[in-house]
Amino acid sequence: MPEHHVRTRALLRAAAFGLAACVPVLGLAWLVRSENDAVLDLDQAAITAATAFTREHPAFEQALVVYQQVLSPWLLVLVVGGVSLWVWRRHGLASRALWATGTTLASWGLAHLAKQAVGRARPVVDDAIEHAPGYSFPSGHATSSATVAITLTLLLWPLLGRRGRVVAPILAGCVIVATDLDRVFLGVHFPSDVVAGTLFGAAISIASYIGYRGWNPASGGTPATDPDAATVARTTRPGPETR
Repeated sequence: MPEHHVRTRALLRAAAFGLAACVPVLGLAWLVRSENDAVLDLDQAAITAATAFTREHPAFEQALVVYQQVLSPWLLVLVVGGVSLWVWRRHGLASRALWATGTTLASWGLAHLAKQAVGRARPVVDDAIEHAPGYSFPSGHATSSATVAITLTLLLWPLLGRRGRVVAPILAGCVIVATDLDRVFLGVHFPSDVVAGTLFGAAISIASYIGYRGWNPASGGTPATDPDAATVARTTRPGPETR
């Protein structure tokens, strides 16, 4: 099959996956915009219980605040940029590095656009623990956390050994869950905000990778072949003096 046909089909698959994966996000957005009583009541009850627990445990509250700063979306973008630069310069995976950086930046921008489109106000909490600017749905921290966790895992996948390919997804999942809980327990996002953000960020990163794999197939291979496998093999093969 001609290469341009392969790329076109891959991009169509990526678009189809992205749209399908965003259906739950759109459903939640519609429920929020229409002020569905069931969703609003569940969200408010969860926020009330979560913030009450946080106030009763000062050490937990401080840990949440620190985690919030460490996992700021703009800082995550810098982390991905730095790791991408290392992957490119150390292992020669230029296209993979560019994909990871571009995906992270796109996710950041799309999350802001989604916030503007939905226009949901932040939770109103008596004796608020933290204050955050802007709209609430979807959570920017949750979106960025999911995108970055998945994107970094995929970026580094060709460089990981057998054990690393077990640890990396588990670590990524823990970061995503911890970020979601952080936003709710600090009272700056409703549970539906973080659920939507997580689904949105995951959809963006996975759809983007599907498109990347088809757009940059290995020479002489197929889109199902890791496009950077040969490059990694060349850069990690030991020289005569180390064999």
